[in-house]
Amino acid sequence: MIILKLKLLFTDRKQIVEDITKVISRNDLNIISMEVENKDRQTQVYMETRSSPLSPSSGKIIETLGQIPDLIAISRINSMPLEIREKRLKVVLDSISDGIISIDQNQYITFINQVAKQMYGWDLPRLTGKKITDLPMENRDLLDCLNGRAFHNKKRNIITPKGRFQFFSDGIPITDSTGEITDAIEVMRDMKQIKALVNEVTSPSQFTFSDIIGTSSPIMDAISFAQKIAVSSSVVSIRGESGTGKELFAKAIHAESRRFGRFVAVNCAALPESLLETELFGYEKGAFTGAEKKGKQGLFEIADKGTLFLDEIADMPLGAQAKILRVIQEKSVRRIGGILEIPVDTRIITATSRPIERMIKEKKFREDLYYRINVLPIHVPPLRNRYEDIQALTDHFLSRIAKQVGSIAKKLSESAMDKLLSHNWPGNIRELKNVIERGSIISDQETIDANAIVFGHEIEKTIRELRSSPGDCLEAVSLKEKVGLFEKKIIETALSQYPSIRKSARALKISHTAMINKIRKYGILTQDNHSGL
Repeated sequence: MIILKLKLLFTDRKQIVEDITKVISRNDLNIISMEVENKDRQTQVYMETRSSPLSPSSGKIIETLGQIPDLIAISRINSMPLEIREKRLKVVLDSISDGIISIDQNQYITFINQVAKQMYGWDLPRLTGKKITDLPMENRDLLDCLNGRAFHNKKRNIITPKGRFQFFSDGIPITDSTGEITDAIEVMRDMKQIKALVNEVTSPSQFTFSDIIGTSSPIMDAISFAQKIAVSSSVVSIRGESGTGKELFAKAIHAESRRFGRFVAVNCAALPESLLETELFGYEKGAFTGAEKKGKQGLFEIADKGTLFLDEIADMPLGAQAKILRVIQEKSVRRIGGILEIPVDTRIITATSRPIERMIKEKKFREDLYYRINVLPIHVPPLRNRYEDIQALTDHFLSRIAKQVGSIAKKLSESAMDKLLSHNWPGNIRELKNVIERGSIISDQETIDANAIVFGHEIEKTIRELRSSPGDCLEAVSLKEKVGLFEKKIIETALSQYPSIRKSARALKISHTAMINKIRKYGILTQDNHSGL
């Protein structure tokens, strides 16, 4: 018995397959598989045959097939296209981290990858073609899929000779064009990998440009420029107001810089001059009283082959500025109390929210250092210049909060979003994050309303207003209730000052619908001329 695999190329015409089948039949061959492709007015036929005792030699078969009209070329092949596709698919499915197993309607395994074998503890060389009921299996959920019962996120806990496996499983029935179930497939996800992924999302170890939220022109321009200069070794100066995300840009630049060292950040405003210098440059043993016996590396050395982020560099003392200038020029550091120059290959990124040009005129910042660090300036836009990103940022913060507490992400009402959009955001994204987190905590509903959107300056004002209201027992009222009472008072004042509900809503910068809902929520009685207009 001989297996013969051939590729035949024809000028496209009718009855090609019929002509091939006649030749195969006359030569006592069995067709195992055949694939036909039509392209560019040509027909390619891939054929796998099995000979019988009465079949002629392979050479004779090829010679006979060569006599079929319109044949352009014929050749032997090692694998059929379907075989090649199946091998490629198997390599792909064996390389992923999820376990995958499929069975046909007769409960026979049609595919299983290596991960699934490990999870179920089936240490057999070949499982394809075996009946799944013949294998040790604690559950029969996959068999239920053949009856149309899918399952999702089933928790599994299986102990095998190779260890304990905990995973979530999804089972899906596969149907044909008539709707009949022909197969079932199970996908298994390791719990450890899911937890690691959640941790990476909520507390990412590496921040990249794709993690920066927003599609507005100002933020996209800043990202585009930062990506262009990321691979450069030149000093980067990030300018922007407090809370705009300057350190996130620095981390993203480092992530794409192709530098294999560490990202090290230091807040120059948070340390006194003496401590700042020991942190940056390190010291030799015995350099001063209380110094470590072995001495200490400075941050420039720790960040060698990496990036040193000097945050709030404008607040750095003039003495330390001179030493930073020298490191940039010489590309080496000298530890405090030391005499040796230690070469460092450290990328420097600086950031400041201060008006550094004015500080130069006031002799508070060295002009020569300014020109050294201002090689590649990046301006991170304030939130008030990118209002169209507030929705995406809000969704991001709500999603992250939900993942941290293990709940479903809350939504913002239309009035709450209107309130966010009417604010000028002096604290930028940091302030937005705090407001959303505060609102998520205050609101006990799935939808966060405007009364739960409390800005920092409003908290004290709200309490102060409530204290001035007679008959209120502040000690027995929660913050949420205080905010609600304050909001009710504001709405009542607006209704008394404007001739209609619509104009009152416009004055408070909320929608007409939101105003109606609040009137109903607080049971506010309106005048006759406020009848829904």
